[in-house]
Amino acid sequence: MNAKGTVFKYGDNVDTDVIIPARYLNSSDPGELATHCMEDIDAEFIQKVQKGDIIVAEKNFGCGSSREHAPIAIKAAGVSCVIAETFARIFYRNAINIGLPIIECPEASRGIEAGDEVEVNFDTGVITNVTKGTTFKGQAFPEFMQKIIASGGLINYINSK
Repeated sequence: MNAKGTVFKYGDNVDTDVIIPARYLNSSDPGELATHCMEDIDAEFIQKVQKGDIIVAEKNFGCGSSREHAPIAIKAAGVSCVIAETFARIFYRNAINIGLPIIECPEASRGIEAGDEVEVNFDTGVITNVTKGTTFKGQAFPEFMQKIIASGGLINYINSK
């Protein structure tokens, strides 16, 4: 399983209220949530993001509330993977539960810039910055997590059993 796309880059402590502002939480429709993804930190994100694009951030991505709306909005916006130096633990679990691939890799977080073309191999954890010709070794997903992601999330994975 691979992801390839253009990078949107953010800093430390991108919280769930920035990923999907609380004023839109009256909807649980993924398509509706996607239209407001990242709008308070990057007003042009939703106009520019293409299916397959990748978010790269620094420390503590997804901190804040425990709601699943944040990873749902990111996935529904078309983002294929989020790479960060670290993730808030509840966001990490929620992302896997809804089938959004995420990888912790401090070196990639520091070595990748906005607009770079990046490819991620989930089997090996290798992150390739195609633009700069550099590679980074992130954490590979265990097989069971890859199956959850490939199924589109934990519920779909359980239902397929």
